[in-house]
Amino acid sequence: MSKPMGRTYSRHAREAMALLGRMIRIARIERKLIAAEVADRAGISRSLLQRIENGDPGTSLGAVFEAATVVGVPLFEAERDRLATHKAAADAKLALLPQAARPRKRVVKDAF
Repeated sequence: MSKPMGRTYSRHAREAMALLGRMIRIARIERKLIAAEVADRAGISRSLLQRIENGDPGTSLGAVFEAATVVGVPLFEAERDRLATHKAAADAKLALLPQAARPRKRVVKDAF
């Protein structure tokens, strides 16, 4: 049995991943941080950091965002304080959508 083909990405998506990876690498070098130090701070392996810096689309979004945060790359062209404001605005917009489109809320059963 042949190996299934990997997921394909649009040129725009590949270029965006490559750009973010390069921005992370440039910020790391400008701050004189070694890859092992950034990887340790982000809680990832050094090889995963290298894949992120190379723009590998197979890396997890959370790991990429954490690495970007560690080296100081701004995300969404917003200040850190304003991300919560943007998230609240997105939540308000989601509240206007039908019930099926809203994220489900987890109910925690803490009565023992």
